[in-house]
Amino acid sequence: MKMFRKVNGQKVTDVVQYTIDIIRKDPSVEIHIGTDSQSEGEITTYVTAIAYRYGNKGVHYIYWREKIPRINDKFAKLYREAELTIEFAEWFTERVKSVRVELDFDYNKDERYFSQKLVASTKGWAEGLGYKVNIKPIKQIATRAADYHCR
Repeated sequence: MKMFRKVNGQKVTDVVQYTIDIIRKDPSVEIHIGTDSQSEGEITTYVTAIAYRYGNKGVHYIYWREKIPRINDKFAKLYREAELTIEFAEWFTERVKSVRVELDFDYNKDERYFSQKLVASTKGWAEGLGYKVNIKPIKQIATRAADYHCR
């Protein structure tokens, strides 16, 4: 199991129970999962975030970070973001059955951006599994948090 952390660095030992407790306190909470990556030097860092959005009252999130040898292939690096997001979402929703999860992909549907090449396949994959998918410029809640912790 991946070790998630709060922004203050505190470990979240059981992400399922943590989420169930949040839902009990606020059943209207929206849950977003997203991953971002950053390559620097010989390392590629992936961060997956679970963002809990409380309507217009704010967002709280937890995140997991992985550092691996640098991935030079841009397509492969970006595709891995979708893989990590979907793999975790599947694991998570299998354990928290009553939760509705939205997946945030840090891809842009504008053809000027390289990530546009991944939109059709990754969005179709996730929607085929029953998830609501957010692609830029639509809200990017979890991937913004992930981006912050990649740097």
